[in-house]
Order: sequence, then structure tokens, then C-alpha cells
Amino acid sequence: MLQEPINLPKWLEENQYLLKPPVNNFCIQRGGYTVMIVGGPNERTDYHINQTPEWFHQKKGHMTLKVVDDGEFKDITINEGDIFLLPANVPHNPVRYADTIGVVVEQDRPEGMKDALRWYCPNLECRKVVFENSFQLVDLGTQIKEAILDFDADVEKRTCKACGTVATSKP
Repeated sequence: MLQEPINLPKWLEENQYLLKPPVNNFCIQRGGYTVMIVGGPNERTDYHINQTPEWFHQKKGHMTLKVVDDGEFKDITINEGDIFLLPANVPHNPVRYADTIGVVVEQDRPEGMKDALRWYCPNLECRKVVFENSFQLVDLGTQIKEAILDFDADVEKRTCKACGTVATSKP
């Protein structure tokens, strides 16, 4: 059965309280793809690695999409009204600011396809991988948040083996 269209301004008026840190997302449609509303500010330092592309539309305000492109750390600004298609397998950290709203669309993952959350050393002279958590993603609404909270609770996972800097899950 087809789902009814969603009036986004009305949905936000009635449901914005559902957008909570650390990710601030809420899945509003599913079925081959997951459509998420994402608000700001969020509280995360992980880089998500998705084997499928992700589509971003910035509805209100702007956001910064931190990426690692061919080993180089870069910032992509997505302004209000912009759309952006992030290719598969690009490590990315969406930085959402206060009072911002975006829509993100991701493909459902086939059985056996793994997503990962990766944390890099915050020491700019190091930038080695501190920890990576790979998992079968079946619920964008809960699993990313759980992985972030798990990382945050374990100082051993947060300690860089190369330089000893302790990373955090919050910016």
C-alpha cells in the first residue's frame, strides 16, 4: 500500500522534538530507501562509510560535510536549498548547526553489505584511525546512535594507538 505524501513543514511543526543528539535524525519513509529528516545541532565526530551513495538536501540553514577524499580531509558546505550526492565509500562526517534542517536519502543495504563508523585522531599532526566499527545496517534510526554511544563509553576505543591522544564522540 502506498504511503501518503508528507507535508514537511507540518511534520516539522508537530515532530521536531524527535530530532535528538547525537545524530538528530528521524526516519520518515522506508521501502528500498530510507528518507531521514536531520536537524541541528548534532553531536558526532565519527566518519560514516556507506557502500551506497547518499543524497543530501539542505532545507533550512547550511551544514558542513567533512569528508576524506583520496586521503585528504576536506569540508563541503551544503547551503540552504542545495542538493548533493555523496558517492559510495567516501568517509563523511555531517556537521549540522543549530536550527538547521536537512533531508537525507540512503539506499537500504543488501544482506552482507557493511557500513562503518570511523574515528580519526583529533591531533592534526597524526590523523590516524583511532577506531572503526563495521556492522550490518538495518535501522538508521537507532544503530548509528548506539555505535556512537558505545565508542564514547570506552576510553580504550577512543585512545589513538599512534600518539596517545584521546578522541571524543562529541565535537
